[in-house]
Amino acid sequence: MLSNRASHPTTTHVTNFLGSVGDLSLFGVRAIRDSFRPPFEFKEIVTQISEVGWRTGPLVIVSGFAIGIVISLQTRAQMVRFGAQAMIPQTVSLGIFNDVGPLFTALLVSGRVGAGIGAELGGMRVTEQIDALEALAVDSFKYLVATRVVACVVALPILTLLLDFSGLAGGMAADLLALHMSIPLFLHDAFSPMTWVEYVPPILDTLVFGFIIGTLSCYLGYNAERGALGVGRASTRSVVFSSLLVILAEVILVKSVQFWFPG
Repeated sequence: MLSNRASHPTTTHVTNFLGSVGDLSLFGVRAIRDSFRPPFEFKEIVTQISEVGWRTGPLVIVSGFAIGIVISLQTRAQMVRFGAQAMIPQTVSLGIFNDVGPLFTALLVSGRVGAGIGAELGGMRVTEQIDALEALAVDSFKYLVATRVVACVVALPILTLLLDFSGLAGGMAADLLALHMSIPLFLHDAFSPMTWVEYVPPILDTLVFGFIIGTLSCYLGYNAERGALGVGRASTRSVVFSSLLVILAEVILVKSVQFWFPG
């Protein structure tokens, strides 16, 4: 009896966790289905893309420029020891475009956009605005959730490219000041080791990251409860869980690409 009682709380937590994972999966499947089901809310999608992309763009550009400078400085300190300063542009470009750019952009978006979506939908839920939309025969899920998920999926690759090129500009600026390298030479060395095929996996990764951030943030906000406390929890959990899932997805995607395309 004591053993059963002691294990009961653990079993309850596991059951609740698995139930939440199942609900989130069904939520994501419904979001995908409604995204391709007419009528399409083009106006709302454009509005959400502007909200996700346009207002996050300056943060992404500034962060990317700073990241490029840091990568260049850290790389130079190691390359100088081996007399390989000519490899700095290649290292900066490969590091930003293949690894740092997609992941860092997703984390920035999960911090800014994920919290905003969770708080916005959570506030609408606890103030019964979602119920009011449904009373007016408006499909609240399609209008509020599907549009935001589509916006995240569309905007994240664009934001990633912004961070990639701003990071490359930051690395180039650092090298121009330190090594007095010409801009054409830096760009030639930066893009010479990369082919068009190498750009595809990182962009596909960002589509997955955008779907994770949009779906999880909408799920937590759409199902918020307990008034203002629930809104705060939805906002906070959107950032935390989105960031964790993005990092986990990055590990899985990188290993998958290395397995299927070892070259």
